[in-house]
Amino acid sequence: MQPKIKVGIMFAPQVSFSLHGSFRISGSDQWLTGDAMVELVNQEALLHVKGKTEKLSLPLHLVPQEPANQYFDLKEVTIGINFHWERKEDQRFTGELSIIEENGLLTAVNILPLEDYLKSVISSEMSATSSDELLKAHAVISRSWLLAQIDKGEQLLQQGPQQSCFETPEERVRWYDREDHVNFDVCADDHCQRYQGITRATTAAVSKAIDQTAGRVLQYDGKICDARYSKCCGGISELFENAWEPVHHPYLVPVMDNDHAPEGFSHIASDEETARRWILGNPNAFCNTSDKQVLSQVLNDYDQETPDFYRWSVSLSQEEICRLLRDRIQVNVGQVLDLEPLQRGPSGRLVRLRIVGTERSFVIGKELEIRKAFSASHLYSAAFVAEKHEVKQGVPAGFTLRGAGWGHGVGLCQIGAAVMGAKGYNWEEILQHYFRGAEIAKRY
Repeated sequence: MQPKIKVGIMFAPQVSFSLHGSFRISGSDQWLTGDAMVELVNQEALLHVKGKTEKLSLPLHLVPQEPANQYFDLKEVTIGINFHWERKEDQRFTGELSIIEENGLLTAVNILPLEDYLKSVISSEMSATSSDELLKAHAVISRSWLLAQIDKGEQLLQQGPQQSCFETPEERVRWYDREDHVNFDVCADDHCQRYQGITRATTAAVSKAIDQTAGRVLQYDGKICDARYSKCCGGISELFENAWEPVHHPYLVPVMDNDHAPEGFSHIASDEETARRWILGNPNAFCNTSDKQVLSQVLNDYDQETPDFYRWSVSLSQEEICRLLRDRIQVNVGQVLDLEPLQRGPSGRLVRLRIVGTERSFVIGKELEIRKAFSASHLYSAAFVAEKHEVKQGVPAGFTLRGAGWGHGVGLCQIGAAVMGAKGYNWEEILQHYFRGAEIAKRY
């Protein structure tokens, strides 16, 4: 039997919602319908509905009378949090709604069957018009990732929170995963898996892909795989431990995103000379495509605002880079003299980077911390080389970052997988390409 899951949708001082149908307040005989709002005022929760206000004991748990036919809307949900396309939108959901308090804010949580959740994830992470083989492959990895996170959450409850930041006066190495979600299984944004309820129109193809792979997961040595994925690996996928905690997963190893190594390029781009040639080059790869038909199957409208995902460049003035370091990661080194790679992964992504300044030097890692440091949102990836320009008295006027790929690069490459589907690979072959040594098993 498929499990139910809890998805954290939004975090705000108030939550406005519309109930389409009758929803019962759990633990009471009171029913709600229509527009309502919950807010925190002086540490008290207030429910506003139909012109009336009443004090409320949280959590507020609302259960639809007819789950198959009723739904609710959440207003002003932020999507793409801290990314370059961040925005707010109203979203629609099926299932149950729970409103809880966390750290002085309200959190709206959607509770629903896992397979219903997947139908939205597939339509939210990609276009619902993707090829059948890509949809089935993505259904399996999304299901695997979610069940692996639920298992991990149970372990964390027993073992306590994991350390995800190591810091000294000269260095900070930090990674970001889903360990901070203790009151629900996963969040709804790119921090976990992009989930937007039934806001994104699903299709018969999505439903078919979910149904045809129902209960199927990737597993390795009998355990469900922590099946990661990103938009574009840039030509080589990355090791899990270079993006997150120092744990090696044998099925998340570097994979050349091609059926053969591109001529003139090494399989591994971790040394500086090879990484520079790789990033500044334009090697053949499944994800090296400008095919608009394929891309439109993978990328939703706001994702298509990013046309230069395979190879890209960003220029920053000295003033901009200093401001970003202060504002984004609270580091001040004076004027920035150099950006020195200390460790790269096999995809060319930086794992540790030394920022050399006029006042001091400071080392940062891992990949997402590096991406935060040099962008008001996030750099497309940490696979980049830095070029100084207009150096006067040893101080550059700025830097140009030339990079590869979009995202952390671990596991399945969504654009590469879309191209594989267009080339005739089936969903099992796509999964076997990106998750070496893993097997497909039916869990329920």
